[in-house]
Amino acid sequence: MSDTFEQANHHDGLLMAAVKASATTTAEVAGDEIACAREDRGLLDAASHLPAKFRDRLRNGVDWRVVGWLGFIHLGALAAPFYFTWKGVLLALVLGWLTGGVGICLGYHRLLTHSSFTTFRPIRWIIAFLGNMAGQGSPLMWVAMHRRHHAYSDHEGDPHSPKHGAWWSHMLWLMPTFDAKYYEALFRRYAPDLLRDPFIRLLDKTFVIWYLAFGLALFVVGYAFWDVRTGCSFVVYGMFVRMVYVLHSTWFVNSASHIWGYRNYPTKDNSRNLWWVGLLTYGEGWHNNHHAFQRMARHGHRWWEIDLTYWSICLMEKLGLAWNVVHTAHGARTRRRKARRRVARRQG
Repeated sequence: MSDTFEQANHHDGLLMAAVKASATTTAEVAGDEIACAREDRGLLDAASHLPAKFRDRLRNGVDWRVVGWLGFIHLGALAAPFYFTWKGVLLALVLGWLTGGVGICLGYHRLLTHSSFTTFRPIRWIIAFLGNMAGQGSPLMWVAMHRRHHAYSDHEGDPHSPKHGAWWSHMLWLMPTFDAKYYEALFRRYAPDLLRDPFIRLLDKTFVIWYLAFGLALFVVGYAFWDVRTGCSFVVYGMFVRMVYVLHSTWFVNSASHIWGYRNYPTKDNSRNLWWVGLLTYGEGWHNNHHAFQRMARHGHRWWEIDLTYWSICLMEKLGLAWNVVHTAHGARTRRRKARRRVARRQG
């Protein structure tokens, strides 16, 4: 068990170093913030302990805001057969790529969480906004949870490991409620760089408002250019059907890609490469590759491992919109060593 926590501490340190190395922040995380994050660890570990029985995991109650939000999205998607139009389907596919592929996979994950590349601040904000419209929470919440996942992957403290049940890792892990102190500690420890960004904080505070405005905009566009039914179709497919797809495809990375599939690299978790998750998530399903080399922008390491997200990053690089792209494992190790030296100088 001690080895498990040593490994978790090691990953946690690397993640904090990765935060420091991000070239998109205006300054390194201050030393007092690091000290505060260390003090928060006891609170986070206690809150993240998962009893064997599901009902005991809800000891603090159910987060009815999350349950209501996810229930609302799924109920809305049930209207799809009644408002089917090919224009609505096309809209869902386009918005699914923009919010899921660009917003979540490229933005939340490879840019904000792992700093696999650097871009201009306005583009960073646009990508973060697209991820905010995927229905998976604000970038602050998503990044903090995902960094904690990497710190404790498939060990005690992992927010969504299949070792606590397949459905738990898929979506039930979102159900328990926590108080404000927990989230404050979570953000300070795992996303201090994002806390320094005023636009990221704004997205966290105004999460639901954007959906109300976006839903109204979709209806207005459909009604203005076609008719009422098209307006309703745009809302049903552009909002609800699209978010159900993006939500579950992303959740499959947490669940299915830690249960089934093959492994290219030995890791101290159960991460797997699963082809159908890779296709559904624009390359995120090559999960063992990612856990072996977390900073790499490229998740598909073999010729058949299609990674649309990485191709998009390469396109951005060719257009001059991205730089410091971590293309190889060697690049990931080099950036990690530089980040750790920077942390050492800061703390020394």
